Amino acid sequence: MSKISRDLLLERAEGEFLKGDYRKALRAYGLILKDYPSLDEARIGVYLSDLGIESEEEAQALFDYYQVIKSEKPNAVDIIDGLLDSLDSSKKKIQELLMDPLEEQVEYGDGIRYSDFLVLIESRGSFREAFEDIMFSTKVVITDKDEFIDFVTQLAKEGFDEMALGYLDATTSLFGDDQDVLALYNVVNGNHK
Repeated sequence: MSKISRDLLLERAEGEFLKGDYRKALRAYGLILKDYPSLDEARIGVYLSDLGIESEEEAQALFDYYQVIKSEKPNAVDIIDGLLDSLDSSKKKIQELLMDPLEEQVEYGDGIRYSDFLVLIESRGSFREAFEDIMFSTKVVITDKDEFIDFVTQLAKEGFDEMALGYLDATTSLFGDDQDVLALYNVVNGNHK
Protein backbone atom coordinates (compact mmCIF):
# COMPACT_ATOMS: atom_id res chain seq x y z
CA MET A 1 0.00 0.00 0.00
CA SER A 2 1.19 3.50 -0.67
CA LYS A 3 1.11 6.32 1.88
CA ILE A 4 -1.84 7.90 0.09
CA SER A 5 -3.95 4.75 0.31
CA ARG A 6 -2.94 4.31 3.97
CA ASP A 7 -4.07 7.85 4.70
CA LEU A 8 -7.27 7.28 2.74
CA LEU A 9 -7.97 4.10 4.71
CA LEU A 10 -7.32 5.96 7.98
CA GLU A 11 -9.72 8.67 6.85
CA ARG A 12 -12.41 6.08 6.06
CA ALA A 13 -11.91 4.30 9.37
CA GLU A 14 -12.12 7.61 11.21
CA GLY A 15 -15.31 8.44 9.29
CA GLU A 16 -16.93 5.18 10.41
CA PHE A 17 -15.88 5.92 13.98
CA LEU A 18 -17.31 9.43 13.86
CA LYS A 19 -20.59 8.08 12.46
CA GLY A 20 -20.76 5.77 15.46
CA ASP A 21 -20.39 2.56 13.44
CA TYR A 22 -17.74 1.13 15.74
CA ARG A 23 -17.83 -2.38 14.28
CA LYS A 24 -17.03 -1.08 10.78
CA ALA A 25 -14.38 1.25 12.22
CA LEU A 26 -12.85 -1.67 14.13
CA ARG A 27 -12.64 -3.74 10.94
CA ALA A 28 -11.18 -0.82 8.97
CA TYR A 29 -8.54 -0.04 11.58
CA GLY A 30 -7.77 -3.76 11.87
CA LEU A 31 -7.13 -4.02 8.14
CA ILE A 32 -4.76 -1.06 8.31
CA LEU A 33 -2.90 -2.70 11.21
CA LYS A 34 -2.50 -5.84 9.14
CA ASP A 35 -0.32 -3.91 6.68
CA TYR A 36 1.07 -1.34 9.16
CA PRO A 37 1.33 -3.14 12.51
CA SER A 38 3.21 -0.30 14.20
CA LEU A 39 0.93 2.53 13.04
CA ASP A 40 -0.19 4.29 16.23
CA GLU A 41 -3.23 5.94 14.61
CA ALA A 42 -4.65 2.55 13.65
CA ARG A 43 -3.78 0.94 16.98
CA ILE A 44 -5.52 3.72 18.93
CA GLY A 45 -8.43 3.47 16.47
CA VAL A 46 -8.81 -0.25 17.22
CA TYR A 47 -8.84 0.33 20.98
CA LEU A 48 -11.30 3.20 20.78
CA SER A 49 -13.58 1.39 18.33
CA ASP A 50 -13.67 -1.61 20.61
CA LEU A 51 -14.44 0.70 23.54
CA GLY A 52 -17.14 2.41 21.44
CA ILE A 53 -19.02 -0.86 21.03
CA GLU A 54 -19.36 -0.97 24.82
CA SER A 55 -19.46 2.74 25.70
CA GLU A 56 -19.99 5.31 22.97
CA GLU A 57 -19.56 8.36 25.23
CA GLU A 58 -16.21 7.21 26.60
CA ALA A 59 -14.89 6.32 23.16
CA GLN A 60 -15.97 9.60 21.58
CA ALA A 61 -14.53 11.62 24.46
CA LEU A 62 -11.17 9.85 24.24
CA PHE A 63 -11.15 10.12 20.45
CA ASP A 64 -11.83 13.87 20.63
CA TYR A 65 -9.13 14.28 23.25
CA TYR A 66 -6.65 12.31 21.13
CA GLN A 67 -7.42 14.46 18.08
CA VAL A 68 -6.66 17.60 20.11
CA ILE A 69 -3.41 16.42 21.69
CA LYS A 70 -1.84 14.37 18.88
CA SER A 71 -0.49 17.42 17.07
CA GLU A 72 0.49 19.23 20.27
CA LYS A 73 2.12 16.49 22.31
CA PRO A 74 4.70 14.03 20.99
CA ASN A 75 3.62 11.50 23.64
CA ALA A 76 -0.10 11.63 22.73
CA VAL A 77 -0.21 7.88 22.09
CA ASP A 78 1.28 7.19 25.52
CA ILE A 79 -1.27 9.52 27.12
CA ILE A 80 -4.18 7.73 25.44
CA ASP A 81 -2.69 4.33 26.29
CA GLY A 82 -2.44 5.43 29.91
CA LEU A 83 -6.03 6.65 29.92
CA LEU A 84 -7.26 3.40 28.40
CA ASP A 85 -5.29 1.39 30.96
CA SER A 86 -6.63 3.48 33.81
CA LEU A 87 -10.26 3.11 32.68
CA ASP A 88 -10.43 -0.42 34.01
CA SER A 89 -8.74 0.37 37.29
CA SER A 90 -10.91 3.48 37.76
CA LYS A 91 -14.07 1.48 37.15
CA LYS A 92 -12.93 -1.10 39.70
CA LYS A 93 -12.21 1.60 42.30
CA ILE A 94 -15.60 3.20 41.71
CA GLN A 95 -17.35 -0.16 42.01
CA GLU A 96 -15.55 -0.79 45.31
CA LEU A 97 -16.71 2.61 46.56
CA LEU A 98 -20.27 1.89 45.52
CA MET A 99 -20.22 -1.54 47.16
CA ASP A 100 -19.62 -0.21 50.67
CA PRO A 101 -21.52 -2.73 52.81
CA LEU A 102 -22.29 -0.10 55.47
CA GLU A 103 -24.45 1.96 53.14
CA GLU A 104 -27.69 1.21 51.38
CA GLN A 105 -26.78 1.02 47.73
CA VAL A 106 -28.85 2.19 44.80
CA GLU A 107 -28.13 1.06 41.26
CA TYR A 108 -26.79 3.96 39.20
CA GLY A 109 -25.50 1.97 36.22
CA ASP A 110 -22.29 3.60 35.05
CA GLY A 111 -22.67 6.46 37.53
CA ILE A 112 -21.40 7.47 40.94
CA ARG A 113 -23.49 9.42 43.45
CA TYR A 114 -22.20 12.89 44.15
CA SER A 115 -21.72 12.01 47.83
CA ASP A 116 -19.50 9.08 46.79
CA PHE A 117 -17.66 11.36 44.38
CA LEU A 118 -16.93 13.71 47.31
CA VAL A 119 -15.39 10.75 49.17
CA LEU A 120 -13.28 10.01 46.10
CA ILE A 121 -12.14 13.67 46.02
CA GLU A 122 -11.10 13.38 49.65
CA SER A 123 -9.16 10.17 49.04
CA ARG A 124 -7.42 11.56 45.92
CA GLY A 125 -6.62 14.89 47.57
CA SER A 126 -8.12 17.15 44.90
CA PHE A 127 -11.21 17.63 42.78
CA ARG A 128 -9.11 17.69 39.59
CA GLU A 129 -7.43 14.33 40.26
CA ALA A 130 -10.67 12.64 41.26
CA PHE A 131 -12.53 14.05 38.27
CA GLU A 132 -9.79 13.10 35.80
CA ASP A 133 -9.90 9.56 37.22
CA ILE A 134 -13.57 9.17 36.34
CA MET A 135 -14.31 11.66 33.54
CA PHE A 136 -14.11 9.10 30.73
CA SER A 137 -15.53 6.13 32.57
CA THR A 138 -18.18 7.24 35.02
CA LYS A 139 -21.04 9.72 35.23
CA VAL A 140 -21.53 11.77 38.38
CA VAL A 141 -25.16 11.40 39.50
CA ILE A 142 -26.40 14.68 40.93
CA THR A 143 -29.69 14.55 42.80
CA ASP A 144 -30.35 18.15 43.89
CA LYS A 145 -29.63 21.79 43.11
CA ASP A 146 -26.97 22.24 45.80
CA GLU A 147 -24.95 19.30 44.45
CA PHE A 148 -25.28 20.71 40.93
CA ILE A 149 -24.09 24.16 41.99
CA ASP A 150 -21.13 22.72 43.88
CA PHE A 151 -20.16 20.43 40.99
CA VAL A 152 -20.31 23.14 38.31
CA THR A 153 -18.45 25.59 40.58
CA GLN A 154 -15.69 23.04 41.14
CA LEU A 155 -15.47 22.32 37.40
CA ALA A 156 -15.04 26.03 36.72
CA LYS A 157 -12.44 26.48 39.49
CA GLU A 158 -10.37 23.61 38.11
CA GLY A 159 -10.40 24.94 34.54
CA PHE A 160 -13.04 22.64 33.03
CA ASP A 161 -14.93 25.70 31.73
CA GLU A 162 -16.31 24.16 28.54
CA MET A 163 -17.59 21.15 30.43
CA ALA A 164 -19.14 23.38 33.11
CA LEU A 165 -20.90 25.42 30.40
CA GLY A 166 -22.12 22.20 28.80
CA TYR A 167 -23.70 21.07 32.07
CA LEU A 168 -25.26 24.50 32.55
CA ASP A 169 -26.67 24.67 29.03
CA ALA A 170 -28.06 21.14 29.28
CA THR A 171 -29.78 21.64 32.63
CA THR A 172 -30.87 25.26 32.99
CA SER A 173 -34.30 24.43 31.63
CA LEU A 174 -34.73 22.03 34.57
CA PHE A 175 -34.12 24.84 37.04
CA GLY A 176 -36.13 27.52 35.22
CA ASP A 177 -35.17 31.05 36.25
CA ASP A 178 -33.42 29.94 39.45
CA GLN A 179 -31.01 32.79 40.13
CA ASP A 180 -28.49 30.59 41.97
CA VAL A 181 -28.14 28.36 38.91
CA LEU A 182 -28.09 31.29 36.46
CA ALA A 183 -25.34 32.90 38.57
CA LEU A 184 -23.14 29.93 37.70
CA TYR A 185 -22.71 31.41 34.21
CA ASN A 186 -20.90 34.33 35.86
CA VAL A 187 -18.73 31.91 37.87
CA VAL A 188 -17.73 30.03 34.74
CA ASN A 189 -17.29 33.13 32.58
CA GLY A 190 -15.31 34.79 35.38
CA ASN A 191 -12.59 32.17 34.90
CA HIS A 192 -11.88 33.46 31.39
CA LYS A 193 -10.85 36.89 32.66
